[in-house]
Amino acid sequence: MGKNITKGKVVALKGDLGTGKTVFAKGFARGLMIDQDITSPTFTIVKSYSGGRLPLHHFDVYRIGDVSEMDEIGYEDCFFGDGVCLVEWAELIEEILPEDCIRIEIKKDFSKGPDHREIVIDDNTGN
Repeated sequence: MGKNITKGKVVALKGDLGTGKTVFAKGFARGLMIDQDITSPTFTIVKSYSGGRLPLHHFDVYRIGDVSEMDEIGYEDCFFGDGVCLVEWAELIEEILPEDCIRIEIKKDFSKGPDHREIVIDDNTGN
C-alpha cells in the first residue's frame, strides 16, 4: 500500500490493542522507502518521517482525551499537506477524518491461530 499511496491521503487504522497497527505502519513506511525505525507515537501523538518517496505523519491518537486536542498539535497541516498520514485508533477522531480517507480494520481471529489477522480495507471506491 505504501508503494502506491499518493500525497494527501489519510489512512485510518482501527483495531484492538495488539492487533498489529504499528507493525502495519512499519510495512507501510517501508513501501514509502522510509529507512527510519518506525515506532508507535503513543506519548507524542504524532511522529513525522522524511527521506522516502513521500513524508509520513504517523499518529497514535489513543491518548487523545478530546478531538480538540488534535488542533493543538496541528493535525490539519499533516492531513492536508504534501505527505501521507497513518492514524492509529482513528475511530477516536472520526469527526475530523477526511471523507475520502482509506479505512483499514485489523482483527485477530484466534480460531485460526494466535498470529492470524484479518485485514479489511475500505478505500471509498466501493470495492
